[in-house]
Amino acid sequence: MTLTIREVTTRRDLRTFIKLPFKIHQNHIRWVPPLYSEEWKFFQPSKNLACSYSDITLALAMDGGKPAGRIMGIINHRYNNAKSEKQARFACLECSNDDRIAHVLLSFVENWARAHGMTRVIGPMGFTDQDPQGFLIEGFEYEPSIGTYYNFEFFPDLMERQGYEKEMDYAVYKVALPSEVPAFYQKIAERAARKKVCRVLELTKRRELKKYILPVLRLMNHCFQELYGYHELDEQEMINLARRFLPVLDPRFVKIAVRGDEVIGFNIAMPNLAEGFRRARGRLFPFGILWILRAGRRTQQLDSLVGGIRSDFRSKGVDAMIGCATMSAAIESGFKFVDSHHELEYNLKVRGEMKKLGGKVYKWFRIYRKHL
Repeated sequence: MTLTIREVTTRRDLRTFIKLPFKIHQNHIRWVPPLYSEEWKFFQPSKNLACSYSDITLALAMDGGKPAGRIMGIINHRYNNAKSEKQARFACLECSNDDRIAHVLLSFVENWARAHGMTRVIGPMGFTDQDPQGFLIEGFEYEPSIGTYYNFEFFPDLMERQGYEKEMDYAVYKVALPSEVPAFYQKIAERAARKKVCRVLELTKRRELKKYILPVLRLMNHCFQELYGYHELDEQEMINLARRFLPVLDPRFVKIAVRGDEVIGFNIAMPNLAEGFRRARGRLFPFGILWILRAGRRTQQLDSLVGGIRSDFRSKGVDAMIGCATMSAAIESGFKFVDSHHELEYNLKVRGEMKKLGGKVYKWFRIYRKHL
């Protein structure tokens, strides 16, 4: 059959683009479908502020007139200008284990990137650090955490056959929860508490959490500015991110360290909701929200999403205070283990903390690159 590429220019094409993964992954047991409503917002410039400082393109691979794959191209000018880069990104790559389809999709983004003066393509990577990034390369047998790719096992080989190589790897740790917080960790936290380095808030209601969300996101900008792939969020992006995640956060698993009235550290975790999203099949209503809430009550996996400590408070026991508070809440709630989310392979300090707590690497993710 004839294989062609079609740029997404109409609402009808965008609908096909959004729905295609549901078809491709229909028999993929652990794949977690996104919410249709969130997908529509992500791909529409009027809804996604990141489009205001990025060039984007969407394309479908058509095999005999039927959609057989998709891809998104992104040029984040804010990031490129800040880092003096000429980098394009690919995201949302979906296809079967077919070199023809992968080639036509990736070549489309590569040619588009060249036409815009870019010198390399990396991916999968979205607009910002809050979008899914990196293909899973090890750990396919384990439950995905929220906000990560769960691609087919053939993708690493498929990428290499298309001339892509490793750009950056992320490790994910599985930290088994003991019956109580380890004594050595508790001692560090107690020492920091006696010195009144900070205090960790114990929140129980979302209205208590609401006032701290923006200060936490501002601190995230400070903490992550030197990390690979991160660029600062502006105030409106932070407001939008807060509105998006506040309704699904459980305050028990959001730990915020304050000194006086200043937020100086945080860790945000949430129950794994993968099974609920599978049952919801992309829709919150009428019953999707019930499946998601039920999954949060039944899971034994707590997903650690993001955390950080202000640079002048590092190595003072703040991490232990936040960690003890998080572990205590998780143990009390009956969780069996914590998924660390992505940890940069070179972030040896954080990875060392994971090992101290008995964590073991059980998943690897990879961002690929290709020079143009």
